[in-house]
This record gives sequence, structure tokens and C-alpha cells, in this order.
Amino acid sequence: MEEAAEQLNAVTGGATDASLLSAWESGRRRTGIKNRAGLCELYGQSSEVLFTHQDGLGSISVLEASGTDVVVRVLTRYTDLIAAMVDVVAGARERLVVTGSRSREGAYLAAIERVVAEQADLVHYRVLYGPPRHRALSEHLVRLLELRDPLERRNGVKTLHIGLVEPLSAMERFFVASESEAVVPLPSFHGAEGFDCGVLLGREAAVGLVQHAREACASARLVETMEAVRALPLRQAEC
Repeated sequence: MEEAAEQLNAVTGGATDASLLSAWESGRRRTGIKNRAGLCELYGQSSEVLFTHQDGLGSISVLEASGTDVVVRVLTRYTDLIAAMVDVVAGARERLVVTGSRSREGAYLAAIERVVAEQADLVHYRVLYGPPRHRALSEHLVRLLELRDPLERRNGVKTLHIGLVEPLSAMERFFVASESEAVVPLPSFHGAEGFDCGVLLGREAAVGLVQHAREACASARLVETMEAVRALPLRQAEC
């Protein structure tokens, strides 16, 4: 598995590891477009041959089989939502993943920067769905690059990944997850742009979301230099 992951990364330029490859093989995770193409090239087989077990009609997804037992608590107030997101970030020791392009809450972004600065071995994945919606997020990405060089590897592991999922029509996903818990914000009842409630999820769901973000980042366009981040336009929110 480790050798296969290395060979795939040589083809795609991604960051797949043996555990993620195993999850694809078993059907526990779906393979993204970029990695599908890489695996087809690597093994000389068509997508229909390699991924029937993931795409077959009648197959039951992990989400369908798991139900809602992973929900620890419903967060009904904005203050509770932000506090829970900050707690997830502060508790990360091995991996921290953050997805979405709408972040602008100062305390939350500051917590991410703090844990990246203090936890040298922490692997942080930031997955953008389209360009940032707010200048605060653009400035946050610059500060991350000031704190940590994506080319640097600690203990042989790359510890900062920033990827932009394209095209703009791709469905946005919003969550923050560590190796032990996760928060998924939910849209507000009071406005099209707001996210003021959410759910706190336990370890099982958090591990799955970490894998999800790693796969998304491996298939995304890397945005890991100051020049690349500063060149991103501010995307205006749609009505």
C-alpha cells in the first residue's frame, strides 16, 4: 500500500497515504477525479473496472449505514458554534482540517494560527471551495504561510496543505475537524450568507471528515505561496 501510494503521488503530485488508499480499495471512501485518473494511468485500467465497488448501483455508503449516532451536541447559538469550533482547533495535536471559503470570525482564525504556531508537528489541511469570500480569510492564509513553509517536512511529513477546489460549481463543504472531534456549521434561518448554528461530532465522524478533506486537498489546485494566495480574487457572495 505504501509503495502504491508513493507511485500514485508521483503521477498526481498529491499526498495520498496507505490508509487513504486502503479506504478507497475497500469502498469506505470515494476516490476523487484527479486520483481516479492517476490510478487508471498507474494500473492501465478503466474507471469502470477500478471503481465499480464505489459506484455500483445499490451500494450503501458509510453515511447511509452510520445514521446519526455520531452527533454529540446540537449548537443552536452563534456563540456556541464559534466556541465549539475554537475548541476543536485548540484540541488538535495530530491533524487539523478546515474547509470552505467563507471564514471571517477573528477568534476562530486566530485559534488556527495559534495552534499551527505552537504545534510544530501538526498537519494542517485548508481546503478552499472557490476563492475567499472575505478579505479576513485571504489575510489569514498569508499569515499561515508566514508561520509555516508548505515545502518543509517535519519527521518526513509535509505539515501545511492549502488547496483550491475547482470549478466554482463544486458543492461547498464547511467543517473543522481534528483527530478527535469536529464541528459542521449549518446555514442560518435569518439570512442567506450566515452560518449561526451547527453540530458537534465525535471521534468516528471526525476521523472520516479528516480523510475527506485530505482527499479533497490531494485533488485540488495547490495554493501554497504568498504570490498564489495574493493573486486569488475576492469572490463576491451570490444572492
